[in-house]
Amino acid sequence: MKSITFEHIAQQWFDAFNAHDLEALLALYDDDAIHFSPKLKIRRPETNGLVQGKAALRSWWKDSFERLPTLRYQPTSFTSNDQRVFMEYIRTVDSEPGMLIAEVLEIAKGKISASRVYHG
Repeated sequence: MKSITFEHIAQQWFDAFNAHDLEALLALYDDDAIHFSPKLKIRRPETNGLVQGKAALRSWWKDSFERLPTLRYQPTSFTSNDQRVFMEYIRTVDSEPGMLIAEVLEIAKGKISASRVYHG
């Protein structure tokens, strides 16, 4: 799969996330995908920051969208190779300062198989 296709998947990810379209977001992921986030570690300590599978992703993002109805991500850059796309974006929520975030999406067979979030 070409890098530009990975960047297209990343753009679809942003579009679905910013629309809070849970089904469109989940459709980009493999059924057994894993996701790591420092926010998960804080909000759901029992996960140690890691969830696996669409049911767990659904639960995590549904909670996020309900708690933070103004949550949006503004992409600033994409860099990709033949296995992953590295994304940088600014997380915005009304009444909070913007937060710079980096995330890596690992892609296999046209689906996101793993994602890892980095921020302070």
